[in-house]
Amino acid sequence: MTYVVVAGAAAAAVYFAPQAPAARPVTDLAVNDAATEVALPVTAPVAPAWRERVDTLGRGETLVSVLQRAGVSRVLAAQALRAAGEATSLRAGIKVTTVARAGDSLPQEITYKPAVDRVVRLRYLAGAWQRMEEKLAWRTDTLVARGAIRSSLHDALHAALGDRLPSAERSEIVWKLADIFEYRVDMDRDLQPGDSVRLLLERKVDPEGKPTEAHILAASMTVSGKEVDAIRFERRGGSTTFFDQYGKSLRAAFLRAPVEFRRISSVFGMRNHPILGEWKMHKGTDYAAAAGTPVRAIGEGTVAYAGWKSGFGNVIEVRHSNGYVSRYGHLRGFAKGVRRGSFVAIGKTIGYVGMTGLATAPHLHFEMLVDGVQRDPRKALRDKIADPIPARERGAFAALRSRLFAALDLRAPSATTRVADAN
Repeated sequence: MTYVVVAGAAAAAVYFAPQAPAARPVTDLAVNDAATEVALPVTAPVAPAWRERVDTLGRGETLVSVLQRAGVSRVLAAQALRAAGEATSLRAGIKVTTVARAGDSLPQEITYKPAVDRVVRLRYLAGAWQRMEEKLAWRTDTLVARGAIRSSLHDALHAALGDRLPSAERSEIVWKLADIFEYRVDMDRDLQPGDSVRLLLERKVDPEGKPTEAHILAASMTVSGKEVDAIRFERRGGSTTFFDQYGKSLRAAFLRAPVEFRRISSVFGMRNHPILGEWKMHKGTDYAAAAGTPVRAIGEGTVAYAGWKSGFGNVIEVRHSNGYVSRYGHLRGFAKGVRRGSFVAIGKTIGYVGMTGLATAPHLHFEMLVDGVQRDPRKALRDKIADPIPARERGAFAALRSRLFAALDLRAPSATTRVADAN
């Protein structure tokens, strides 16, 4: 029995043992002396799939809220906020872009633009957010405009600038030019058909192609055959103002007119009074303007009087240096903070055109008193100009003048044109 059991087990083991593969026949291969190349199939690496998501920062939101909507945990979103630093002050409407591998909720990169010329990227590296910032370049855009005066400066410049500037900005350029030349050229009285104007404008264009407001670099006006130039020059210390071709300041110690809209309805001298009906000396200048038009202080000084005064109605008197006093009558009201003893800067709004006192229509009655006596404002203020270019800055000014005139394609300054002495 023992032999029978052992024999049966041996037979079963042989029966159930796995079959060895059949031996493959060996074939003799002839191998050349040269190396033999065997082409193997190459499998291209599979690039990981990326997912990009763009969201918008809502009013009152922080970067944390936007990242949580993208599936980032609050802890990691808070870490990104700390890495960003400025993200708590980001304005509403900013686009926030997150880039992550497909199927992964944690973005590898977060991108946003806190300003038009700045791009911030937060990258998740080695378990932490790393902040990188890129500055985008602005470019400078210059415009040249030339126009002939036919009816008004406004029409000439609107035609010269055409569609290169929006209508509102063209009008703003007109006012800027009038302010630059206001002491040298009376835009209502001096300009005549046949006069001309030339402008060199500069504006910055942001990285998205949107231009900023243009400002005047240089200008030239031909008035009755005489040229008056204006060059924008930055003085040492940072102040910027306009000078003529000789280096004399175009900024007067006093403004030429106290109102923005300058139609003169009555000048200094004898006239038939519109209310009293008798010939009287008119000791000032009347500027017709709409009620409520801002009235500007023609120079810096101290308010000596602000209140009601007989025929003047509401009146303001400003005391300036060297015995000058400017008087503004028939005002509808006073600007905030204007009272006796308060200081006012040149060009500051001090009141508003009205028709209080002896007035038949809204207008500003303006007087200039020198040592207590009314003088014709045009004559009293004619020679009151600011200081010319100092001697130490004449070289820099002359170089700038030549460069701007070349860009403007104006006549080059002649050899006899010299920058004015400081004295």
